[in-house]
Amino acid sequence: MTELRKVGYRDGSVDLTALHAHPQDAIRAAVAIYPTFMNSTPAVEMKARQLVDAGYAVLIGDFYGPEAPENPEEAFAAMRTLRSDPAAMRRRLGATLDLLRTLHPDLPHLAIGFCLGGMAVLEIARAGQDLVAVSSFHGMLETSLPAHDPIKPRILVCHGDADSLVPRPQVLAFWEEMDAIGADWHFHSYAGVEHGFTNPLARDGTPNPAYDPSADRQSWAAMHALFDEVLELRS
Repeated sequence: MTELRKVGYRDGSVDLTALHAHPQDAIRAAVAIYPTFMNSTPAVEMKARQLVDAGYAVLIGDFYGPEAPENPEEAFAAMRTLRSDPAAMRRRLGATLDLLRTLHPDLPHLAIGFCLGGMAVLEIARAGQDLVAVSSFHGMLETSLPAHDPIKPRILVCHGDADSLVPRPQVLAFWEEMDAIGADWHFHSYAGVEHGFTNPLARDGTPNPAYDPSADRQSWAAMHALFDEVLELRS
């Protein structure tokens, strides 16, 4: 099993800890992975290892630092604090990308995220980060800092249409925001699928009722197809 090694970094005065791994052979690109509101989980780490097996270097970012939550109640509180200052949140997200670029300066850079991390990759795209592509899985779509300048990365959003955290008006508002700035975006919506559809197990190890194997497979395949396309265009 691929070992994910801890790497320390900082956002101002806050100490953070990322998880990093890369293939032993040629590396196609480097991927920043933004995890769920619980920070890194076994499901996120499984996805990271799958990317390493596919030839990518990976770096799982840290949302919270030493005060990382230990249960969902703490995680909701930590997430609310993080999201309460959107500019500070973007700086926290950018620190992960700075570390990725330091570790892999000569590779193309991509980003993916799940749940809060799905929102995170859209925020870094809105913030003007120079990435090749980003992929959001069951991420929140609303923002208090909508994009006004052209977005550099290509965008893939994989969304459960029954996600109660992202009602349909937010979906339409996201489309309109992206169209207004001429973003290159794809939006995949899975009928009847709820929030968290990529995660087979809850934190306590019990089956996650929102997990949808078909949507999980299709969204992961869509991400790979986009990454293959954008990397081929750069070769």
